[in-house]
Amino acid sequence: MLSKLSRRQLLKSMCAIGALVATGVTAVPSWAQDKPTAGGTLVYLEKQAHTSLYPPGAGFYPNAGVLNQITDKLTYQNPQTLEIEPWIAESWDVNADATEYTFRLREGVTFSDGTPLDAKAVAANYDVYGLGNITLKQTVSEAINNYARSEVIDAKTVKFYFKAPSPGFLQATATPTSGLVAVSTLGLSADELGRAPNIIGSGPFVVASEKLGTEIQLTARKDYAWGPAKVKQQGRANLDGITVLTVPEDGVRIGALLSGQGDFIRQVHAYDEAQVKTAGYTVYGAQTRGTTHAVAFRPGNPLVADLKVRQALLHATNSTEIITTLFSENYPKARSPLSSVSAGFVDLSSELGFDPEAAKKLLDEAGWKPGADGIRQKDGARLSLGAYESLNYARSKETLQLLAQQWQKVGVELKLLAGEAGTRTKDDLDPLKTPLVPTKVERADPDVLKSQYYPTTRDQLRQKGGKGVATEFVDKTLNDILDKVASEPNTAKRLEYTGDAQKRLIEQAYVIPLFEEPQSFAGAPDVKDVVFEAVGRPVFYSAWLDR
Repeated sequence: MLSKLSRRQLLKSMCAIGALVATGVTAVPSWAQDKPTAGGTLVYLEKQAHTSLYPPGAGFYPNAGVLNQITDKLTYQNPQTLEIEPWIAESWDVNADATEYTFRLREGVTFSDGTPLDAKAVAANYDVYGLGNITLKQTVSEAINNYARSEVIDAKTVKFYFKAPSPGFLQATATPTSGLVAVSTLGLSADELGRAPNIIGSGPFVVASEKLGTEIQLTARKDYAWGPAKVKQQGRANLDGITVLTVPEDGVRIGALLSGQGDFIRQVHAYDEAQVKTAGYTVYGAQTRGTTHAVAFRPGNPLVADLKVRQALLHATNSTEIITTLFSENYPKARSPLSSVSAGFVDLSSELGFDPEAAKKLLDEAGWKPGADGIRQKDGARLSLGAYESLNYARSKETLQLLAQQWQKVGVELKLLAGEAGTRTKDDLDPLKTPLVPTKVERADPDVLKSQYYPTTRDQLRQKGGKGVATEFVDKTLNDILDKVASEPNTAKRLEYTGDAQKRLIEQAYVIPLFEEPQSFAGAPDVKDVVFEAVGRPVFYSAWLDR
């Protein structure tokens, strides 16, 4: 069995497997046991290594894949209904304008170092997540808006105050970006938070060891007894442990799964789904509520500063061809910058039509005329754009390559840029070097639009006022709408502003929505009851092995 193999043996075996095809490797799902079996170690193969385990950095899936197992949240968001339910907080009150939140905590919860998870600890966590710590280079959580301060009422009661309404805060308390850690962990620098053994949480698993960048060993916490109040699983986790291995090669992950060397893997490409299913394994297309997979323009770059150019590229894009060529039915066509399963979604399909003739006309009107090589020119400049693929997204390189073929037909060149990580990060801040970028953000709350496009958060449009950005471009209208999305306490009005934000992004052709991207996982037939939280990150608390 895999649990008896050494890590060295496992990695050697996995490398030998390579891009194994599932011929002769089959397993029939077994549902014989209704009651979970305790014990065993689940081997989870992750495409990328985690970068930080500072909870506000959990928007990066490999970070959340670890944090979800070792931290608890103040509240729990039901992944089916999206209702906020009790977890570490037994109950809560919110005032009428969403500027004051009071939480009453359950008793007996402790961090794995034995310190209490009480009101003082919760207050300390949110003071850091809401305000940041410049000295320790701990950033403010993009999920928390308008935070002012905390107040410890008593050992079981904590209250939070906001400078302006913060209607998304309750949902923020249920996300991995708000995972609760021990006060000692909050005292670590951003660099120290990159090492898994430094993170002390109260979750069902604890970090036993780490080989940085390649392996993390998690073990079940035997005294864990405070799972979300309404979930079926209670008490300690069923599994004895989880081995998280970083395996970047897609074929190696698939081969390891189908040969029994791995139990669960992340990022299964559409072209691998059939062989996985044929072998009797399960493919999970976990929904990722939030924004759709899109390309976003940086209007601070003169080549895409003209609205007509951006509109032309929007209409030169055939998202249906991208989906049918590269993906599967698990990737619905985007109908807005926001996914169709998200609160506040507005269907803007009528504005996103593929129309290459209209694209050519718009480029003509903008003064871009075809050159000798077919690429349009204006005032001596070629309409040539560059973009980096995103290693975080499924088939990002192939998506951009197909997009380049589509745009070339209307006289626009799209080149895939190459560079090491440091160069890519630096270039991404400069609209002159990266006029467009693949982008998406997951969160089951309308605040996700502000997280993605506001100047002081991810700032994917690279506006003036953003972090480290040299540009004169700013869209005050959009920013004002995003402020309202983040600050309107009336739910109906807030959803109306959410619609306005989507419409503004499309009216100005700042983004071209392509498809709704799930997080795609695959599991062996004997892996049972894996749960995915509201934006598709796995939770192994209830998982068990039917062996």
